Amino acid sequence: MNGYVKTAMLMAAMTALFLGAGYAVAGASGALIALVIAAGMNAMAWWNSDKAVLRLHNARPVDATTAPELQEMVLRLARDAGMPAPKVYIIDQDQPNAFATGRNPDNAAVAATTGLLQRLSNEEVAAVMAHELAHIKNYDTLIMTITATFAGAISMLANFALIFGRGRNQSNPIALIAMMILAPLAAAVVQMAISRSREYEADKVGAEICGNPLWLASALQRIQGFATRIDNDSAERNPATAHMFIINPLHAFKRDKLFSTHPATENRVAALEKLAAEMGTPRRSTAIPRAGQSSRPGPWS
Repeated sequence: MNGYVKTAMLMAAMTALFLGAGYAVAGASGALIALVIAAGMNAMAWWNSDKAVLRLHNARPVDATTAPELQEMVLRLARDAGMPAPKVYIIDQDQPNAFATGRNPDNAAVAATTGLLQRLSNEEVAAVMAHELAHIKNYDTLIMTITATFAGAISMLANFALIFGRGRNQSNPIALIAMMILAPLAAAVVQMAISRSREYEADKVGAEICGNPLWLASALQRIQGFATRIDNDSAERNPATAHMFIINPLHAFKRDKLFSTHPATENRVAALEKLAAEMGTPRRSTAIPRAGQSSRPGPWS
């Protein structure tokens, strides 16, 4: 199923869940109040998310002077993707990983750990950066903000039911209790499913941007291997940001579990290998030139 179609279906399910929960608790008026409050809270978080997340992970900005190769790589990838170049940050963290943040392509940033730059090849780093640019290009930050708004509103409705204990289900306390427990749980499941769907789509678009799906497949496998052995202290202190990274920085998942923010790495690799076969990508490819070297033909020219 197309990633955008799947995301649209999941968001429709989230909307239906919200409307159903709102009607069960307090009818349309109560649901509207909860939505407005949750939307306001999430809008504030969305507007300031880039600065907040970068600060949480002690990311430092870099430029053509302090990190010329990474800066040049991101600039060229952004040019090839037909999008504005985001700001570039580096996180002093040994675990290889990366994330993108920002409210839109004109106000975005990508961050890579020192472990990513030191432990992965030039091709793999480029593929990871392309994946993060894909998140920005696909407006995934906006999509996840919308789903977070609905999830927050549903949780708020459940809290209203707990506090006030009345509404359309006051004559059926069992149904009300079930809604209080199951509605937020179902919202979390749908929210995580949307997150996994966006990861698959970012893999696909990122592979197209860098020109070789196998570079990204290799990067995912290597990052996963390192992530299981190397702690990411800032991520451990801020687990709510784990979904932003290209690979879960906290622990590994063996399969696409309901509450997993990331698809299983082996599933992502299989999808990329299938894409490589469709694109006729050779198993061995010319290395990406570093800044100052002549570029190879194709997407890097």
